[in-house]
This record gives sequence, C-alpha cells and structure tokens, in this order.
Amino acid sequence: MQWSLLRPVGLVPAALVLTTIAASAEGGKSAGPSEFLLVAQIVLLVAVGRGLGEIMQRIGQPSVIGELLAGIILGPSLFGWIWPEAQHAIFPKTPEQKAMIDGIAQFGILLLLLLTGMETDLKLVRKVGKAAIAISIAGILVPFACGFALGEFLPDALLPKPEQRLVASLFMGTALSISSVKIVAVVVREMNFMRRNVGQIIVATAVIDDTIGWIIIAVIFSLASQGTLDVASVAKAVLGTLAFLAVSFTIGRRLVSQLIRWANDNLVSTAAVVTVILLLMGVMALITHLIGVHTVLGAFVAGILVGESPILTRQIDERLRGLISSFFMPVFFGLAGLSADLSVLRDPSLLMLTGLLVVIASVGKFGGAFVGGTLGGLSTRESLALASGMNARGSTEVIIATIGLSIGVLSQNLFTMIVTMAIVTTMAMPPMLRAALARLPMNKEEKERLEREEFEKRGFVANLERPLLAVDESVNATFAAHIAGVIAGMRGLPITVLHIGKRAKEQAEEESHEAVVKKAAETVSANSDGDTGSVDVLTRARRAELGETIADEARKGFDLLVVGVDKVAATKDRFDRKIEDIAAKFDGPLAIVAAKGRHLKQPMPDALNILVPVSGSGVSKRGAEVAVALTQAGSGSLRVIYVATTRDKGAQRGASRGLGQEAGILKDASDLAARYDVDITTTLRVNRAPELAILREIDTTDADLVVMGVDRIQGDHLSFGGVADAVLRQSKVSVLLVSSGETRQVPGEKA
Repeated sequence: MQWSLLRPVGLVPAALVLTTIAASAEGGKSAGPSEFLLVAQIVLLVAVGRGLGEIMQRIGQPSVIGELLAGIILGPSLFGWIWPEAQHAIFPKTPEQKAMIDGIAQFGILLLLLLTGMETDLKLVRKVGKAAIAISIAGILVPFACGFALGEFLPDALLPKPEQRLVASLFMGTALSISSVKIVAVVVREMNFMRRNVGQIIVATAVIDDTIGWIIIAVIFSLASQGTLDVASVAKAVLGTLAFLAVSFTIGRRLVSQLIRWANDNLVSTAAVVTVILLLMGVMALITHLIGVHTVLGAFVAGILVGESPILTRQIDERLRGLISSFFMPVFFGLAGLSADLSVLRDPSLLMLTGLLVVIASVGKFGGAFVGGTLGGLSTRESLALASGMNARGSTEVIIATIGLSIGVLSQNLFTMIVTMAIVTTMAMPPMLRAALARLPMNKEEKERLEREEFEKRGFVANLERPLLAVDESVNATFAAHIAGVIAGMRGLPITVLHIGKRAKEQAEEESHEAVVKKAAETVSANSDGDTGSVDVLTRARRAELGETIADEARKGFDLLVVGVDKVAATKDRFDRKIEDIAAKFDGPLAIVAAKGRHLKQPMPDALNILVPVSGSGVSKRGAEVAVALTQAGSGSLRVIYVATTRDKGAQRGASRGLGQEAGILKDASDLAARYDVDITTTLRVNRAPELAILREIDTTDADLVVMGVDRIQGDHLSFGGVADAVLRQSKVSVLLVSSGETRQVPGEKA
C-alpha cells in the first residue's frame, strides 16, 4: 500500500534533475523569453502537481491541495531554499518570461470558473429554497465581518498600498467568507450524501456563497481599479453587474442553449461544441470586463448557462473537464504555490498573524454557518455538518488571493498568509465533514425520496435528454406528436420534429406538428410540478432520402426516436418499408406509434386510458415505466396485466419473496406506480396465450392505448416478436411499441 502511494511521484526527482540540467544549459543563450523554459515549467508543474494530487486523493484530500503543495515545493519555500540557483534558472523572475506562464494561468482561471459554473446546480438551489439562502447569508456575513475587521487592524507593512486599506479589508472579508463549491461538492459526493437533505443544503449553500462571492469580487475589482471610493464608479459596476446577470439568466439562457444545439447539430468538425463553449466563455468574460468588473464573473456565469444546456452530453463534459483538470489546474495552482513563500513564516509575528487568520477564518465561517443552519430549521447535527462543509476554501480562496496580488491590493506576505489559510482549512474540512455526516440518521420521508431517485437513475424515462419525432402528414403523426409532447413536457426536454413526408409539403404542415407538441407539453404543467410544460421545439424538413436523413439525425445524439407515419404494418408480418428504413438507420430506443379507434378522430386526447402488459422481463418493465410516466403526466387510467410465457419463468429475479411469480411482478408494477402517485388496476391472465390475453383485456375494458416494451429480434427485417406483431395488427385501440436499442439474437416473444 505504501509503495502504491509513493508510485505517482516516483518520476518527480528524475524530472526535476533533468529539467534543472536542461534549464541551466539553456540559460544565458538568450536574454529574451525562452519557449524551452516555458515548456519545462509546464512539465514540472503538471508532473509534480498531478502526482501530489493523486496522493492527496488517496488519503481523502482534494487533489487541489497536492497542486498547491507542488508549487510550494518547487518555489522559494523548499526548492529555492535548498538549491536557489536551479530554482531561479527554471523559474526566472524576468518580466518577459514570467508573462508567458502567467498568460496560461490567467486563462486557466477563466476555465476553472467555467468548470465551477458548470457544476453549479441552480435547480438544487431552487429546490432547497429559502433555507439555503438564509443559511448562506448568515454564513457570509459573520466571517466577512471578521475578515474586514482583521484587515482594518493589519500593520501598514503588510499592505502594498496602505492608502487603499478599505479595498484590502474587503478582499480579506471576501476571502474568509466564501466557500469552494467544487471541493464541498466532491467531498459530499464521495460520502454519497449528494442527494441527502443535508447534502443538498450544504452544496446549495456553497453555490450561493460562490455566486455572491464572485459578485462581491467583481465590485471590489472595480473599486480597486479606481484607487478611491468613487460612488459613481461603484454604482456603475453594481448596476452593470445586475444588468449582466438579468440578461444572462433570461435571454442568455435560451441563446446559449440554442448556440450549443446549433453547433451540435450543424457543425461537422471535431469538438465543435467545445469550441462554441470556449467562445461563449471568452465573450462573456470580455463583457464583464467592459462593464468594469472582473472577467471571472463572466466565465462563472457562462459555466452556469452551459451546465444548464440539455445538449451538454457527457462526452463534451468529460472533454472539458479532462483538459482543465489535467493541464490548467496544476499550472494555475502550481503558480499560486510558487508565489507563496512560506519561508517568511519564520518571522514569529507573521506566523502568529497567519495562525490568527486561520482561527478567525475557521471560527467565523463555522460559527456563521452553524447559526444560519440553526435559524434555518436544521438540527444540531445537521448544522454541525453544514458548518464543517462551509469551512473549505481551497481553489476559490487562491483565485481571489491571486486576483488581489495581481492588481496590487495584497502584498506578497499577505498573499502567502491567505494561501496558507486556504490549505489548512481545506485539509481540515474532509475529515470533519465525514465525521459529521456519518452520524446523521435518515428519516422515513428522506429514505423514500432516495429510493425513488435511485430507481430513476437506473430508469429509462428519467434519463431521457433529447427525443426526436419523425412524422409525416397523417392522423397517426398527429397522435405521435401528442405522445412525444407529453414525454418531453414531463421534464421540459428539447425536442426536434423531423418531417419525413413528401419534400414538397408546405411548411405550415410542419408547424402544425410543432403546435401539437407544444400543446401536449403545456397540458403536462397542469398535472405536474418542477421543470415541466415548456419545451423548445425545433422543426426540420426532410432534404434527402429517408435513410440518409435518419442517419444524419442519429449522429446528433438523440436518445429516443418517436415514429408517427401513416402506415405502420404491412402484409406478411412485416412493418411498412418506411418504418423499416427508419429503424435500420437509428440504433437507439424506438417508440413506434399506431393510432386506432377513437384516436383516429381525436388524435390529441385529453386523457389516455392505458393498458400495459408485463411478464417480468426487462423490456416489459421499460414499457411499464413509459406507461406510468404517460399516466402521471396527464389524466386517465392505468391498467397492468400480467401475461405469462414459458421463457419468462424466473425472469423477475427482483420479485418480492413469499409471493408467487405473478403476484410478485404485479406488486413490482404497483410499487413503480406508487413512486409517482399513480393509481393502477392489476389483472392476472395466466391460462391463455399472451396476445390473446391482451386482446381480451382490450375488449373488456375502456383501454384506448396499449403500451408494450419490446426487443428488436435479429433477422432480415424489423421484428419485435409474434406477441407484439399480433397485438399491433389485431388491436382495436392504439398501440405504442417501445424498444431498446439492443437486438436480441434468439428469436422469441416478449410482452
């Protein structure tokens, strides 16, 4: 175990020696900036930072601590003390050379704030509500007052510009009051407390802290740039910031989402969406600079808007996160560590002041958050956990201190003290928070909510992000648009309507499908809460052969294709050629809609009376999940029928013990419906063929839609098995077949 811990930094001494020799050989060749030295600096900072970050993570600490320590080790605190000539050769203080690596670090700050914004969950803040806001305000005011008071009493020798003491005091107050949402979220997630009530409050409070902190920093930056307390300039900065935030979270939210969607759907170059995100970050950073506040606010808000975009796929997120975490973070935090000369703490007075800073920061933040939690209605244990989590500074404090140092508000010694405080408080937070969270009991309501969310994590409907609707001009297309609108409206998903009818059709017909989708989505909001009802609908016309059109859409990342065309079934147990062409080019989940009965006259029904067959198989459970979701989103009824097939014996391993197979499967369906407050009626049909049982149930009930989960059967043509085929052809009511993206190799029949 010890060897595995040491392994990540095994190459550090060799890299250090080799780089030192190379840098010494390079030194003196040119008086100007050296590209060789820049690369050598980056290699050292990344190698040592990532290595120490790996060790920190293995012992339960955030990796940012290792990256900060890497800079301290490579800086004057250790390497410069042991071998000053080599340290100066690798990291010379000449303005030209320092400007090269500083430029990378400054861009790294923007990327770090972009990533922090992407990890900021505003939905979580809205969900937790007023409690988190009250807790955050109390958790900011107390430490801010402590930090401001400390700044007012600091010796003049610690201030680069004693005449700007007010600005320095404001910086100190902000540095002590803000929390690092990134580090807080990492520890809470590691403890599996992200979905616990107290975990949500901790993270939401940290989000509010971060947001308020960056707004304060933006105003302080404007104040510092003026040199004096110019009320007009500060008012301009405050009003500009408020206007920027207002526009960003209204018009900007929709604009960013549409830009990312447009780039994903229309640009064919590699990583086009990443390029658009970086451009958005840069433009918003420039806007905040032009209104007189720091660029970090623009990058942070850009990250929030990007994180809310429904087109931000996991692959894009991983690309950005990988670039920032592996390159820019170790470079930026390594340089911050390089700027902190811990050797100055050998001065007893500075050491005592640093200790006092740590105590004031910890007591102020812990006390303020604890009081806020108590006033917010939390228990003592919950308030202790909240206060422990809020005491982490880490990356956020270092960024603030770096900004203060760069604009001349903080001295080198004061910068070192703040970095030391950030390291100490951040390293103390994880064990304190883990100990506090481990003692928190779980009440019944919270347990039921967590079980439901755990189920949704594995579910199909809850994980949908972007459906595609393919329709022609038929009545069936209108009914399919209604179904797709209900599905999209449940969670406010963006949906694309692809018109695959005759290419010469008028645009008005395409718009009619868009109207159907929007109307169906709007009806959902009357029966649901949360982010429902409003959906973003984009309409496209077919501009090539059907197969080519579907293949072109499939590459854009749709996770469900809803198909509504005039003719579904053809002769001789075959689907219509148009359906087969669509299925052949789309590998993901399909939902094939066949309108019958009353839906031919009323393709936009006010209610759906749904029948869903279950057999214990995985695909039948998917059908039940879709049926429950459709029932929850609108009015109507839900009936579940158990149909047995010989190969379904033992398929339901999760059925409740002590019950028969049939009763266990129906109980599972009832439990699923109960999670979403949906009432169901259950029926057993075990002594007849599945298709006959389903058709009999249709004839004897008021069901007007059959929802079936089906598997694709491997073969020369599209097939979902004999049961699905019989129901599709013989049913007098509408049918919705929901398939997975997988193909079953052994032919068979599933219900």
